[in-house]
Order: sequence, then structure tokens, then C-alpha cells
Amino acid sequence: MTPAIRAAEAGGVPLTLHRYEHDARAGPFGLEAVEKLGVTPERVFKTLIAEVDGKRLVMAVLPAARRLDLKKLAAAAGGKKADMTDPAAAERATGYVLGGVSPLGGKRTLAVFVDESARRHPTIYVSAGRRGLQLELAPADLIHLTAATMADLGVA
Repeated sequence: MTPAIRAAEAGGVPLTLHRYEHDARAGPFGLEAVEKLGVTPERVFKTLIAEVDGKRLVMAVLPAARRLDLKKLAAAAGGKKADMTDPAAAERATGYVLGGVSPLGGKRTLAVFVDESARRHPTIYVSAGRRGLQLELAPADLIHLTAATMADLGVA
């Protein structure tokens, strides 16, 4: 039981857990989940941690196959500039290891921005807080649980 699963269950939302054998030699974590779970890349969402205006960390949740547009994220967060945070700082802030960072149940409460493409799907997959473990839930439930803001985050 991970903090992400506990947070989802405490929120009382319907969810499904999906496990797969993580391969340390695999490429990007989100794309590994796509392959191992046999779902489309548009439904598996990765969680990235960025720093806005050099002073606050935020979460960006977007499809695993898309690249994050840092300018769009900065604008959505009401800032001028965003940069990816140092991996060690991301792990400290969330309490999760890279490849297992979940938008739910992190150590610190961060502002969450979910790519608007999530609305196109009845359910999406996000990390359940551990490599090889994905949580499937409705996008509206993820937005509710994280108090997320919807925004266009991907590179066109």
C-alpha cells in the first residue's frame, strides 16, 4: 500500500490497480507502462516536477508520450518561467522515486496541473507511487483529489 493508493482510497473514488514487472533497462517509465499494460500512450500519464520562477515546485501531469512545454506550464502556474527540477529535489519533495512519482499522496502538497487531454478519456493511468504499479481512475476524480488545474501542457 503506497501513500498514493491510500490517498485515492481515502478520497472514496473508484480505482483499479495495475501491476507489471518493471524492467530497470527499459526506456522512459511511462512508455514502459504503456507497453506492459497494453494501453494507448494517450491514457498513461506521467508526473513531472518543475520549478516556477525559481521559487516554487509544481507538478505537471501529461500523457507519457508527450513532451512538457515549460512555457505553457509557467503560464498555467501564473509565472514567467519554469524549469525541470533536479531529480533529487523532486524525490525529496514527493517522497517517491523517479518512475514512481504520483500526483497523489506526496510528502509535500504541490500545485498540480493536468493536461487537458485527460478529459478525452473515461479513465487514465497515473503512477500509484511505485515503479511497476499504475492507478487507473477517472480524470475528474484525479482533478478533485489533487485540486488540479487543467491546462494545455504538451508541446504541439
